[in-house]
Amino acid sequence: MASDRKLEHIQLALESQTKLSEQDLRFNYEPLLAAHPENTDLSIDFLGKKLQAPIWVSSMTGGTGVARSINGNIARACREFGMGMGLGSCRKILFNKNDWADFDFRNEIGDQPFWANLGVAQVEELLASKNIQAIIDLVGELRADGLIVHVNPLQEWFQPEGNRLKQSPLQTIQQLLDQISLKVIVKEVGQGFGPESLRELLALPIEAIEFGAYGGTNFSKLEMLRDDQQKLDASLPFAFVGQSASQMVDSVNQILKENPNPACRQLIISGGIQNALDGYYLTSKSQLPAVFGMASAVLKHASENYESLQNFLQNQIQVLSLAKAYLKINPDYHG
Repeated sequence: MASDRKLEHIQLALESQTKLSEQDLRFNYEPLLAAHPENTDLSIDFLGKKLQAPIWVSSMTGGTGVARSINGNIARACREFGMGMGLGSCRKILFNKNDWADFDFRNEIGDQPFWANLGVAQVEELLASKNIQAIIDLVGELRADGLIVHVNPLQEWFQPEGNRLKQSPLQTIQQLLDQISLKVIVKEVGQGFGPESLRELLALPIEAIEFGAYGGTNFSKLEMLRDDQQKLDASLPFAFVGQSASQMVDSVNQILKENPNPACRQLIISGGIQNALDGYYLTSKSQLPAVFGMASAVLKHASENYESLQNFLQNQIQVLSLAKAYLKINPDYHG
């Protein structure tokens, strides 16, 4: 009833106050120009396929027991909502199939983008041992669309069991591209890429760059926390260096002014994306076709049950629809 609604308004009015300090200056709000969204087209052609929403579920987990249920929920959701998925590191199943079921989700995800994942240290080792066939077999047996190479020199350094890189990740990626015809994405793992690294990656014939930017889960810091206190105290400043997703979008846009036709022309903007409005802002700001990745929020809901993940994604897609109807990027905002 109207009277009940009015009473609710009175009761909630004080709780609904906003402050100018909380204002989101990234957008101009344009309430005049659209009806309420219904069946909004959020689709994007990406990685040679059509995604129904510009959302990528970033690489996370596998080979841990509970990973089978988590990855199964994610793959099912990607199929339902038309999104893409990158697996967690597939190192455990390169030569041992005991945990294969934690990664084998092509049937569940259908024809949506589905990518295998290896660290640059493992790729370097396989190149050195002339066993590149192991990568080809991995991608083929998973029926994956290609390989994500995660670049993580700081994580490897701080990991107690980590590998030592014998050459630069750029050299390893270039050698890999010379020796295989697989499609490749390159990503970081929580600290992003600086402008020089982005410039090098954009010049490579890879399918996409995934930011893995500063501001989300930081795997270097995660490894530091596994080590002794003295090493943690000495190393911790490294946990606070890196590039945010917004900084990286700006860097890529600047590089495009110098070279408007780079070899790599797609981005997965991940790292520190807290909600769909963050993703909408950054993908709208990008001059290259882009989707946005969310990991920790998706992991939380996928760990609970499928219904929790389903509701979360439905809400995020609804927010994207509202944003597309009523929000325009504020050209005067620089933050």
